[in-house]
Amino acid sequence: MTSPGDFSKLQSAMNRAVKQNWKAFLLEGILLAILGVAALILPPLASLAITIFLGWMFLISGIGGLIVTFWARNMPGFWWSLISAALAVLAGMILLARPAQAVLTLTIILGAYFLAEGVATIMYALEHRRELTNRASWLVISGLVDIVISFLVITGLPSSADWAIGILVGINLLFGGATLIGIAMAARNSNT
Repeated sequence: MTSPGDFSKLQSAMNRAVKQNWKAFLLEGILLAILGVAALILPPLASLAITIFLGWMFLISGIGGLIVTFWARNMPGFWWSLISAALAVLAGMILLARPAQAVLTLTIILGAYFLAEGVATIMYALEHRRELTNRASWLVISGLVDIVISFLVITGLPSSADWAIGILVGINLLFGGATLIGIAMAARNSNT
């Protein structure tokens, strides 16, 4: 159990760390905002790029999983690890072989992800509002935007699959970037 003094020390340490690294938060925020605008300008291209990127991620992680599974084949759970890695390879191959067809499925998954991310972001902000002081409101706003986006995409299916991934990722990157810029500016201007 932590004492109020420990909590205060943690809060001070967190505030100092954010203040010391505000330029990194600002740079990341600007980069995310630029990528978000690019995805909003070309949503079909962004959707296709994201699908291909995910395909490579699944394929590479699955191959890595197969290698590690065979390397540690005497460990308990070998068959489950083998199945998991093989499924990742298969998912990657399907996404890379037919990225245009995979966009609808990914749109559904992305809509569910944004809903979960929005709720998690809001809960994080509420749970850590003492440490974040005036920065928690930025996280709450970001979480609410994610939830609204999720409902717009899910209710617009299947036609929303044509544009949704690029737009969703673009909006998320733009608001995530704005959130980091807000946190950086608040940290830069704080007196603690």
